Amino acid sequence: MTDYGPLLARIAARAAEDDPMLPLDARPAPLSAADLDRAERELGFPLHPLLAAVYGTIANGGFGPDYQLLSLVSGPTGEQAVDVYKTKRHDAAGTAWAWPEAVLPILNWGCAMYACVDCRTDEGTVLLFEPNPGVPEMAWYVDAPSLESWFEGYVNRTGWWDRLEGGEDPDMPPWPDFNARR
Repeated sequence: MTDYGPLLARIAARAAEDDPMLPLDARPAPLSAADLDRAERELGFPLHPLLAAVYGTIANGGFGPDYQLLSLVSGPTGEQAVDVYKTKRHDAAGTAWAWPEAVLPILNWGCAMYACVDCRTDEGTVLLFEPNPGVPEMAWYVDAPSLESWFEGYVNRTGWWDRLEGGEDPDMPPWPDFNARR
């Protein structure tokens, strides 16, 4: 089992520097083990261990890159990750836009774009859902090969969102498993 303690401490320190979208008195507390278990039951799959540790030790969303992490369940952010996942799985079922199984949206970038964690991979591959080209096969990209590297990008201010602000083109490869996971 991976020891995420040092990374969690760095994420928490970086989160304290964020300009919160939520007022300080509305910042969510970490989730309890019971809340994490309930979320996994509702989803029908286990969270990636690092994602569970982030929600269970730092906060139930409200920090992170740009628009900040969604609350997992019953939190103060405008959307909750579990609800977004269930809605997307239901609403797009049987269509070319069918939402992939066990791909949990964790951050809404705006314009219908989401950062998502593939909870079926050991690494917790982070995917970018970008539907704006209008073609389902061109809507999924590998944002980061692992959730750990994605959070490292947040902590170190080297994520694609930071590089984009510096004028760099965030060249992301397409996600090859999209069709197999619908």
